[in-house]
Formats: sequence, structure tokens, C-alpha cells
Amino acid sequence: MIVAPRDADRFAAAPPKTLRAVLVFGPDAGLVQERAEKLMKSVVPDLTDPFNISELSEAMLTADPARLADEAAAISMMGGRRAIRVRGAGNGLTTLFESFLEGVPGDALVVVEAGDLSKGTGLRKLFEDDDSAAAIACYADTARSLEDLVRDALRAEGLAIAPDALADAVSRLGSDRGVSRRELEKLALYCRDQKSVSLDDVRAVMGDEAEARAEEASDAAGGGDFARLDLTLERLWTADMSAVAVIRGAMGHFQRLALVRENIARGENLDSAMKRLRPPVHFLRSDSFKMQAQRWSGEKLNEALDMLLEAETLSKTTGVPDEAVCGRTLMNIAAMAKGRM
Repeated sequence: MIVAPRDADRFAAAPPKTLRAVLVFGPDAGLVQERAEKLMKSVVPDLTDPFNISELSEAMLTADPARLADEAAAISMMGGRRAIRVRGAGNGLTTLFESFLEGVPGDALVVVEAGDLSKGTGLRKLFEDDDSAAAIACYADTARSLEDLVRDALRAEGLAIAPDALADAVSRLGSDRGVSRRELEKLALYCRDQKSVSLDDVRAVMGDEAEARAEEASDAAGGGDFARLDLTLERLWTADMSAVAVIRGAMGHFQRLALVRENIARGENLDSAMKRLRPPVHFLRSDSFKMQAQRWSGEKLNEALDMLLEAETLSKTTGVPDEAVCGRTLMNIAAMAKGRM
């Protein structure tokens, strides 16, 4: 059977008792592991139990195909159902599982973990089509599911979270469920003995202040804000931020602006073009980025990128202080934004 994404967590926590095997797959390795462990805990609460948990790999099953049936048929010494975990499975195990599902021995729950599998092929199709098995896809969290994840994780620690802090936390998560969990654990630990989590708390634990300052410098240059740029650069140099890192960050920023301008030239609207950016523009920078995308032409953006490339080269190949090179270049770009060059 195919488990719908909206039902996946509920299904993993309490799968049907008749279920014999589950394939948990997808590009989000952390979420694959989380759901696989949740499935196993539904029959064996202690995942360190050596009597009721057995772990196998694709290499082990390739070397000894009968091992899967033997483990599934084994009777628990302590009573109850056993769980069989198969890690790193791929389509190479399709034939083995096809035979296994034709007559599953014993009553163990077999949980198979795999990476991203193409629709309609191999192992994925087998588990989706078999009545005694199920397939659960694990894709990157959406903004909505991340909000729920953040709230639930913090609520479990007795913490509420302010709306602006929630939005900021969500913008910093999402590539991998396991990474997101660890970040939220750090945040909860940092806010221990508090009642709620603030925006400052999120930035202190989940944010890189130097990186945020570098982004601010790029925004100030792109927006033609000389005073803000000067102050931001001063703070970056005080924090010993590498000038080359600031230049490269600015190159990435103006490349993203150029990409948005190219998509607009193809007929896409600004909001849609911005939403396609990966990683997405941080919500606190969204208005500034949009203003810059409206202000800069593709031709001027290419000119700014040439200036940044030259600045990086000068910083690496000459004796000119790299902070001076970086500052002058960003000030010149700010002047372009103001229409003074």
C-alpha cells in the first residue's frame, strides 16, 4: 500500500497489526531514520533490545539471502513481536523481497530503509503494490510541516515560541529532519528554565552572526545604503570576518539577483521567481531582496559580478589589504545602485 504523506507520521506510530513489511525511502535521510525507528518502536519499545531487534544491510542479504527469512521467522526469547531493520536497501534487493513477501514467515515487522527511489520501479513498486506491505516516502519538510515540528519539539520541553522566532527558526531548517531535530534540541537546551523562545534565542543558537552580517553587507550594497554598509563592514572586520568570504557571499547574492532577473525576462513575475530560489530568501530580507531585484538590470548585475570577481583576484594576488579592496568594491556597487556610476 502507499501511505499518503499527510498520514505518514500517524501510520508509523501505529501501523496495522497485520502489516508485515514497510519500505521507508526518500531523499531526507533524517526523516527516513526517524520514521523507521518510530515503526520499530510500535512493536519493540526499546531499540537496544538485542533479543527483539535485528539489524541487516543490503550487503549482508546479498551474501546470504536466506538470512532475512530466518530472522523474520525467529521467535522472541522474551515474548512479543520482533523487529527486523534493513539499512541501505536498494533496487538490488527487489527479487529477494518479492520472494519474501509471497510467504512471510513468522510475525516480525520488517522495516526497510532506502534512499530516493524512482516511482514505478523496483523495490518501491513492489512494496506499494503488495497488500501485506507498505511504502512511506520521506521528502524534505514544507514550511507548514516545519512549523508543526518546531512547535511540537519545543512544547515537549515546556516551551512556547514567539511568531517572529518561529518564522526565523523555520527559515533555518528543512534540508534534513535529523539535522532539524538536533538544532531544535540545542535551542531547547539553551532556553531551559524559560517559558518561551524569542527571536534573539533562535539567532543565538541557530544563526551564524558573521554570516548574517555578510548578508547585511550585500543587501546594503545592493540597496545603495552607504551608511549601513560602512557600519556593517566595520562590524565584520571587528569580528575578524574574512574579506574574501564577504566578497564571495556578495557574489552569491548578486548571482541570485541575476537569476531572478533572467526568470522575469522569460515572463515570470517577481514573487514567483523569488520563490524558486534555493535556499529561499530569509523572510527578514525578503523586502530588501525584492527591492534590489526591481532596481537592478541584468546588465548592471553582470557588471557588479565582474567587479566582485576582480576584487577577489586582487585580494589573492596583490599586496593590497583585502579589507580595503572589499570595502571599495562594495561601496562602488552601492554607488551603482544609487545610479552614481
